[in-house]
Amino acid sequence: MQIRSEKTADEELIRTVTASAFLEAEHSDGNEAPIVDRLRSTGALTISLVATDDGRIIGHVAFSPVMIDGLHDGWFGLGPVSVIPNCQRKGVGTALIESGLANLRRQGSRGCVVLGDPTYYRRFGFAVDQNLQLAGVPPEYFQRLSFDGQPRSGSVTYHPAFTGG
Repeated sequence: MQIRSEKTADEELIRTVTASAFLEAEHSDGNEAPIVDRLRSTGALTISLVATDDGRIIGHVAFSPVMIDGLHDGWFGLGPVSVIPNCQRKGVGTALIESGLANLRRQGSRGCVVLGDPTYYRRFGFAVDQNLQLAGVPPEYFQRLSFDGQPRSGSVTYHPAFTGG
């Protein structure tokens, strides 16, 4: 398996991988592929990595800027993370996330947030922080990973691409 940055020619395949990854997902509204497209078209897809196996795209991860109390100050959101169904639970998602987080650190980012299973994301260093909130979600599923050790507090807002804007 190889991890690399997306290329323009990958866009349709990323859309297909993302749609198939979330087709049977319990907490999905099927909007993940359009979110990635909107992030890309607005220039907000800060990091977009694909996992390939024998040249075939089997996974994708996206990172985009988030705002805390209306300000963007070097924090990013992780997601969506997509792996084709027959490659799930084989380390593809882990490799994509680890590579993306390493890229954020190299870029001097301050931290990252994620909405997802706390048990899964804990392995990457994410933790629930009652001082950071995402409106409308159970707080135990919203987690943060600080790269600079500086605590943050406030209300987090994802890019409008996540809500159709």
